[in-house]
Amino acid sequence: MIILKNKAELDKLYASNQIVAETLLMLKEKLVPGMTTAEIDALAEQAIRKAGAEPAFKGYNGFPATVCISINEEVVHGIPGKRRIKKGDVVSLDVGTVLDGFYGDAALTVPVGEISPVARKLLRVTEESLYKGIEKAVPGGRLADISAAVQNHVEAYGFGVVRDFVGHGIGRNLHEDPQIANFYSPSAFNPRLKGGMVLALEPMVNQGTFKVRVLSDGWTAVTQDGKLSAHYEHTIAVTAAGPWILSRIDGADKVRA
Repeated sequence: MIILKNKAELDKLYASNQIVAETLLMLKEKLVPGMTTAEIDALAEQAIRKAGAEPAFKGYNGFPATVCISINEEVVHGIPGKRRIKKGDVVSLDVGTVLDGFYGDAALTVPVGEISPVARKLLRVTEESLYKGIEKAVPGGRLADISAAVQNHVEAYGFGVVRDFVGHGIGRNLHEDPQIANFYSPSAFNPRLKGGMVLALEPMVNQGTFKVRVLSDGWTAVTQDGKLSAHYEHTIAVTAAGPWILSRIDGADKVRA
């Protein structure tokens, strides 16, 4: 069941997502070669708690940390630990919060120093595909319009759209209906979009094949061919005025994508 949110609920979701946005911006600025992923995670947890929120991911289905940190060929759900960041890495950071009973969720991929031309292109196209999807999040449209917009943009550049992980509704729960694929399927659930829907859109895009596998830790997903992956995510609200990007990094309020 898709739960529509009223204005008071949207304001609470905005507040939670702004803490996500501020945390991601802080991590992006502080991430340097030599840091361990555990150190990055500790910075995030400290910032989230200082802002009065709780880390949404820590303990969720047994996940042991605050941030999902996925490097290079890692797609999503990387567990922080002793690994050190190196020059040339691309580091995906996925952050979630819960504040006053409402969840925030967003992600971005950070280049560490100078990265390869194909890595730069992958990050650019993945972020662009997120905004292509956001543009379609308007009342009267269809959920599949979002999925098709992401897939069409990504595949026009020869990259692979991950199938095994998708976006989701969000509100009082981290994961709510509907699921939002980043690829079009004629058989997928395809409701009309309505004002008050809140959606976490999160394309995960691979340099090569879209296929992934999960490592023995039970969490970390990696590309099957060992090539790079990128991940961008925003939580957005569908409104009559256009998509409201609740987790917009620069803190902008109601804006069209």
